[in-house]
Amino acid sequence: MEDVAVVTGASSGIGEAIAQDLLDQGRTVVTLQRRPPRIKHPKILFHEVDLTDAVAATAVAKQVAAAYPVRYLVNNAGANRPGSLEAATVEDMDHVYALNVRAAMILIQTLVPGMRAAKFGRIVSISSRAILGKTQRLAYAAGKAGLVGMTRVLCLELAADGITINAVAPGPVATELFDNGHPQGSAKRQAVIDSIPVKWVGTPRDVARAVGFFLSPDAGYISGQTLFVCGGSSVSGSGGN
Repeated sequence: MEDVAVVTGASSGIGEAIAQDLLDQGRTVVTLQRRPPRIKHPKILFHEVDLTDAVAATAVAKQVAAAYPVRYLVNNAGANRPGSLEAATVEDMDHVYALNVRAAMILIQTLVPGMRAAKFGRIVSISSRAILGKTQRLAYAAGKAGLVGMTRVLCLELAADGITINAVAPGPVATELFDNGHPQGSAKRQAVIDSIPVKWVGTPRDVARAVGFFLSPDAGYISGQTLFVCGGSSVSGSGGN
């Protein structure tokens, strides 16, 4: 079996687009999440798991590491518990960190030995433009910022082994979740569009292309970086995911 890619949270949205891009490149893709992927393809393999459960996440990570030559990992699964300072709870923070940060750590720890043995690996974690500041995103922004910190630390620890690790931070992206909260033609959606310098909402494919760049074997001189895929909103200071 050729080198395998693991993508978490690939049942819809950005994760689905990333998985499809990898399949289009001829790679085998292992997806880890609670719901089966909608993609039908002979090279997509699904492992059902609740990644907020550390025991379950560790077990499935070990199973995947033993079964496949994983050389690519995309930590896409994430949780958002919107709320102001007054409304946020410790349970919100624990849930967000469990999925955004702890699950990523477990997968990296488990899959990196195989990458080290091969002297090659590519890891990308999906952060968010919200790490630069967005109201009602206390837990979410903290968790996504944690991924950036992890990326910078592990860049230094993994570089000598031929393993790169980077982060992609999307701004507003037209996923099903976004569309449900910002219906086509609504004033709420238009307000978001008006706040983005390029004046349109990104697509999951826009993010997938950025991830694909970091996953490329030719991107070996780029590590520890965070790329904002946000239509310029990270520069303008406008809101994002």
